[in-house]
Amino acid sequence: MAVIHRPAYDDWSLPKGKLHQEEDELAAALREVEEETGLRCVAGPVLGSSTYVDRQGRKKIVRYWPMRPVGGRFHPSREVDELRWVSLPEADDVLTYEHDRALLRAFTPRP
Repeated sequence: MAVIHRPAYDDWSLPKGKLHQEEDELAAALREVEEETGLRCVAGPVLGSSTYVDRQGRKKIVRYWPMRPVGGRFHPSREVDELRWVSLPEADDVLTYEHDRALLRAFTPRP
């Protein structure tokens, strides 16, 4: 699983972003993942969503899909300066926000 570091917030997060006008959620997810990671991907079935309040007090709803890279390459930028490939248990330790960790735990197989 890919996690990204955003230097402006000094946080580790899952790739995500905002919809453009007239854009559907899946198209936005694929575009944002490519913009943030440099990876072109294909998506599987929707995993679920997360709702949280951002630093400005705005309610945010984010939908997630599993994705498989089919091309591209990561290049650090001002928006995302590091990408790490981690296992699900490692992601729980790396991710900054509880809403990201809770989403992953919901989809982590239990023994």
